[in-house]
Amino acid sequence: MNETHDPRRISWVESAQGTTDFPIQNLPFGVFRSDGRGDPRVGIAIGDQIVDVSACAHLGRLGESAATAAAVCDLPVLNHLMELGREHWSALRREVSLLLTADSPAFRADSRLGEKILVPKSEAELLLPVRVGDYTDFYASVHHATNVGSMFRPDNPLLPNYKWLPIGYHGRASSIVPSGTPVRRPQGQLKDPNSDAPVFAPTRGLDYEMEVGCFVGGGNALGNSVPIEAAEERMFGLCLVNDWSARDIQTWEYQPLGPFLAKNFATTVSPWVVTLEALEPFRIPAFERASGDPAPLPHLDSRANRERGGVDVTVEVSLCTAGMRDAGLPEQRVSRGRMADLYWTLAQMFAHHTSNGCNFQPGDLFATGTISGPGKDARGCLLELTWRGAEPLTLPTGETRKFLEDGDEVIMRGYCERPGTARIGFGECRGVVLPA
Repeated sequence: MNETHDPRRISWVESAQGTTDFPIQNLPFGVFRSDGRGDPRVGIAIGDQIVDVSACAHLGRLGESAATAAAVCDLPVLNHLMELGREHWSALRREVSLLLTADSPAFRADSRLGEKILVPKSEAELLLPVRVGDYTDFYASVHHATNVGSMFRPDNPLLPNYKWLPIGYHGRASSIVPSGTPVRRPQGQLKDPNSDAPVFAPTRGLDYEMEVGCFVGGGNALGNSVPIEAAEERMFGLCLVNDWSARDIQTWEYQPLGPFLAKNFATTVSPWVVTLEALEPFRIPAFERASGDPAPLPHLDSRANRERGGVDVTVEVSLCTAGMRDAGLPEQRVSRGRMADLYWTLAQMFAHHTSNGCNFQPGDLFATGTISGPGKDARGCLLELTWRGAEPLTLPTGETRKFLEDGDEVIMRGYCERPGTARIGFGECRGVVLPA
């Protein structure tokens, strides 16, 4: 915790006060492009504005570590900033926070400071913030794993290894897209249980998965593992993730090697990366395991992880169909879950991923898997919400949904709030389904 977390700190940027995902206590990083002001470059969200970090560097008011970080922010991805390490990320965030405070010496000295360093979000295009080298998706929610397992193995929903290690699979980095990118309905092999052979056709079981992703800042050399105590030093920040899934394709193809074409056609991420430093006021103990559950093995356990390995992020999913838009109806929220319900922490996922010597690199992404809680309203995908289609959702137009239809838009949001702190958010992660 430091002065940037002070809930009493306010900004001279008026839209950063009141209800916003991006108060001065947040300051997430992203990449944007705006008309007439250069190529894609790094920005920081503040209210309804974007701080052009390169423009801040030209003011000459940044200290050495922050200036070094700002110098790589005229590039079109965050990877170069990530490579510099936590000291530089933190220094840049702290000095931008000071620049934006209501009593900033720079603002008092220059009433046109906003014109020099701010770009309205309404005039900017938000881009994929990171050049993602590799992408791994975990399965960290015990509630999600139990629900899905119950559909296929009612007598034994959790496989024997689940409570011993974070289960994951390698996803496809090339099909990661920024929020707002339309998603084409995929085609694949579908096998009806009563048919002798599969057919090739558009999926009839298109689903979303509400997840949180973590971007790696500092990597590790091939052959060297990262101990759990050092994992968080290498994490740059978090974003929202929609791991789109074709459930019928998945059912046919996943045995014996797991997800493939059912998952790799698209993964949507939110454009703003909320730093771990900004999330410090919302750290909580790791998930409390049930009596009788095995304790994590030593390489997945530490006192610090037990005491503050969790992050209390609330995540919400809303749907808006083409029919709802035509009728002028607003989106409908269908679920609300919490990262606090994840069985495995981010540090455990990171440490496990590198435990065999696998090398992370700056810009790699790993995600939590579907975030689901113990109640039905906290189920983070339609597979669970509709119980594999047996309990369809009813929407305000009278439409029902077992899985997603063409024209449906999925809107994901995330935020953190706690008494005595400033509420911060992640913005939105959106995608509309296009026909096959």
